[in-house]
Amino acid sequence: MNRILVGALAALLLTAAGVFWWQGRAATERGAPPPGAALASSTAAEALPTVDGKGLRGAPPPEADEFTREERRFNRIDRDRNAVVTRVEMLIPRAAMFRALDKDGNNLLSFEEWAVKTSDRFHAADRNRDQKLDRGEFVATRPKPAAEPKCQCRPAARPARHALPPPEDGEDTDSEV
Repeated sequence: MNRILVGALAALLLTAAGVFWWQGRAATERGAPPPGAALASSTAAEALPTVDGKGLRGAPPPEADEFTREERRFNRIDRDRNAVVTRVEMLIPRAAMFRALDKDGNNLLSFEEWAVKTSDRFHAADRNRDQKLDRGEFVATRPKPAAEPKCQCRPAARPARHALPPPEDGEDTDSEV
C-alpha cells in the first residue's frame, strides 16, 4: 500500500514539475524577439548608446530608511504604539532574563542564582573539592574561543598576533618566531 502511495505522489510531483517547466519555457519564448528582428536594418544599430555614456542617466539611488536607529529601537519597546514608553514596557525584555535566572521561582534573586554560571564553572574546575583553585585548575575556567563559521561566508581573517614575552638578558631581539 505504501509503494502505491509513494508512486502516486512521485507521479504527481513529476507532473507538477513538467507543468512548471513548460510554463517557464513558454514565458521565455514570449519574450524572445520575432524571427525577422535579427535582420534589422543598420538604423537600429545606430540608435544604440555610445560607450562614453554622455547624456545617459541611471536609476536614482535607493532612498534612506525613514526611521533612524533610535526610532526603530523606540518602536520595538513601545508595545502598545501610543508613542510613550512606560516603565513596564521598558522592563519587558528584562523579565524573561530574570525568570531564567530565578531558579526557585520566588521572584527573589539570590546572589547564588545571579552568579550561577560562575559558581558552576568554579565547582567544575575544582577537581580536588577544596574550594580553592590552583593554577592548573584555574585553566579550566578559561572562556571558550568563539566558534569559527562553518562556511566561508566572510573573507579569511588575518592571523592573530600574539604578544611575545620580553627578551631575557643576552637574547637576540631580532630572532624569528
